[in-house]
Amino acid sequence: MKITLIRHTQVAVETGTCYGQTDVETAPSFTEEATAVCKSIADETFDAVYCSSLSRCRKLAAYCGFPTPVIDERLKELDFGRWEMRKWDEIDDPALQEWYNDWIHLPAGGAESYTDQYQRVSRFLDDLQQYSFQKVCIFTHRGVIGCALVYAGLCSVEDSFSEEIPYGSKKEIVI
Repeated sequence: MKITLIRHTQVAVETGTCYGQTDVETAPSFTEEATAVCKSIADETFDAVYCSSLSRCRKLAAYCGFPTPVIDERLKELDFGRWEMRKWDEIDDPALQEWYNDWIHLPAGGAESYTDQYQRVSRFLDDLQQYSFQKVCIFTHRGVIGCALVYAGLCSVEDSFSEEIPYGSKKEIVI
């Protein structure tokens, strides 16, 4: 099964802000960015289209011609708990440095660890394989795309954030 993973467009959040699962607005550049995403998948057909429940992903899916994708909560970004909507450099929490040292296992902001996120994304991808789809499109987030790359064997957990995945870009995996 070929899966096209599309990261949402830029958000209307100040640079350096931890926003994770907060449902934030898209940036004023949405139309321009979304038009580029549409062009990048214009020649593609999909057996199914899935989407994070967060509005930044749903809005992009609708703009690209998929107003009713299958919404799945497992496709949401990492939950940063008490750090959500705070500037990274203003978070005065001793747990932040501990998390930087072991982001794979420790829960971010007391909420969810990368391992937790990977497990929920893996469960989604495991479930997806129960269908006879050939091509699937998923509108989602950077963290989910990183987890999918690990799941597909394209990188290690430790390297899953080494590759830049810009807003509005797409990645393809085969599972």
